[in-house]
Amino acid sequence: MKSLKIAAAIAGIFVSGAAFSQSLVKIDGSSTVFPITEAVAEEFQKMKKNAVKVTVGISGTGGGFKKFCRGETDISDASRPILKKEMEDCAKAGIKYVELPVAFDALTVVINPKNTWIKQLTVAELKTMWEPGAQAKVTKWNQVNPAWPDAPLKLFGPGADSGTFDYFTEAVNHKAKSSRGDFTASEDDNVLVQGVSRDTNALGYFGFAYYDENKGKLKAVPIVNPKGKAVTPSIEAVMAGEYEPLARPIFIYVSAKSMERAEIREFVEFYLKQGGKLAKEVKYVPLADADYKHALDNFSKKKTGTAFGGEAEVGVKVADLLKRNPKE
Repeated sequence: MKSLKIAAAIAGIFVSGAAFSQSLVKIDGSSTVFPITEAVAEEFQKMKKNAVKVTVGISGTGGGFKKFCRGETDISDASRPILKKEMEDCAKAGIKYVELPVAFDALTVVINPKNTWIKQLTVAELKTMWEPGAQAKVTKWNQVNPAWPDAPLKLFGPGADSGTFDYFTEAVNHKAKSSRGDFTASEDDNVLVQGVSRDTNALGYFGFAYYDENKGKLKAVPIVNPKGKAVTPSIEAVMAGEYEPLARPIFIYVSAKSMERAEIREFVEFYLKQGGKLAKEVKYVPLADADYKHALDNFSKKKTGTAFGGEAEVGVKVADLLKRNPKE
């Protein structure tokens, strides 16, 4: 797999170089969804013999929705559902959208390979580290677990515009965006990778693909699921339904206005038909074939709105989402 950092830079070049192309598909948003969308974009452009240019930016899920609800992009990559405030912003601007799940991700907690004391983590231990009340108070490893060393706890995580941040805080602290603020934050997952890889006392979290590309300098932590089993993140564990509560569906949102253009319809149809195979290639978990067909049907019928109603849900099944009547 190509370096995600290089791919991001290439995407930025595409944006500037193709700004005036009529056949241009503009995408921005989640760094987690980026590797899949970038892989789909590459294959689609090859198929179209570069008659259509697809640009893919990374500004985080929240940053992507800000652009999307201003009408600046055709498609928004999102690692969590659209929130109420974003729904309101889109509605005020007259932006309608179709919400499409495209894959699953294993949100991965990572430590430095020289960390010898962490064998697994419970959600309760993660909460002790990350809850708002831990700010400036829980600053050493032995404050989380007395068996761990009296050493500084260095935390790295996505910034507030990240859907990964929203999902993690919902799953661990039981409220989206509820987190301590004294940690190193970045919308660029490569920055988080570098931070954890350089500090024995560091812990961070981000999407599985960024861990997989850097597993030579990071260690993934098994997470104790609701059944009491410590599960290491993997495609197989997510498909088996064992990696809970940090497995989550990821999405693209397509502007209804942009859908009037043939290149947008073609790209999204290509995404839903080829996305499963490409998702697996870039270390994500594909949906079931029936879910991709259902999503394609929702897209062709232009079923606008969201299945969530403005709030994230932990442990939701994609098949159930696709059957819901979307809300706008």
